[in-house]
Order: sequence, then C-alpha cells, then structure tokens
Amino acid sequence: MIIRKFNESDISGIVSLFYETVHTINKQHYSQEQLEAWAPKDEEKCKHTVWRESLRHNITYVAETNDQIVGFSDMSEDGYIDRLYVHKDFQRQGIAKALLNTLESESRKRGLHEMSTDASITAKPFFERQGFVIIQKQIVERRGVALTNYKMIKQLLP
Repeated sequence: MIIRKFNESDISGIVSLFYETVHTINKQHYSQEQLEAWAPKDEEKCKHTVWRESLRHNITYVAETNDQIVGFSDMSEDGYIDRLYVHKDFQRQGIAKALLNTLESESRKRGLHEMSTDASITAKPFFERQGFVIIQKQIVERRGVALTNYKMIKQLLP
C-alpha cells in the first residue's frame, strides 16, 4: 500500500468508494433511511464536482494498493478531518491508521496543536484508539433525517 497526494483523476474512485463503504460498513449502526440521507445515490454525480474542488482545496491523501484506491482522507488547513473512508473490502488492514498518521504528521509540520473531526458511530471507536476524545454527541439532520455523530478532538503534543 502507498499513501500519496490526491489527484483530480481520483475523484470517480473516491466517490464510488464512499457510497459503497457507507452503504455496507455503516449499516451496522445506521438505518437504511439514514444511509440514504447520508449518501443518497441521486447526489453521486454532483459529488464528483463538489468533492473534486473540496479535496483539491484541502490537504488530501489517497491510499492505493495495486493501482486501486483503497482509502482516502482530507483535512482543512486548521486540522479538521472532513472525510476518512476505507474501501469496504479493505477494512481492518491499517489503512485508516496510515491515512490518519499522514494527516497528523502534516498537522505537526504546520504547527497545529489539535485535530478535530465529526465521527460517525461506526468510526468513533477507531478515533478513540488514535487518541481522540469525545467533546459532544451530536444529532445532525440530513434530508430531514436525524443522524448521530460525535465531535471529537485530539491534542497534538509538541
């Protein structure tokens, strides 16, 4: 596996990975209605444009194995991790940890003192194992459907 910077040509693979992962992995903690609100198929084409711009603007990395995208993550300049997803068929292989370590290293280089994210119920235990703590449980609304997530933060010690 290699971790590399995002290329705009990655967008189709990233969007596909997102939809497949949310609808497969997150179904253990969210209802079908919630999954459809979180990752609705009718937004897939729009995501290509919106995410391409967002991922290009953010600090974005892609994990690749044998020329296949197996994960991606992005973070704003101030240390907010917007997205961290691993392909549904490549779970529990250290990919998320490698991506997060890359973002953490980038944060330290930039002199940041903390990183934050809004973690799903599914992702919360992973982030806790990486040193993030829960600031608050949140209920967010997407397409009129309530979704639970957690505002989490990690202090970066010098």
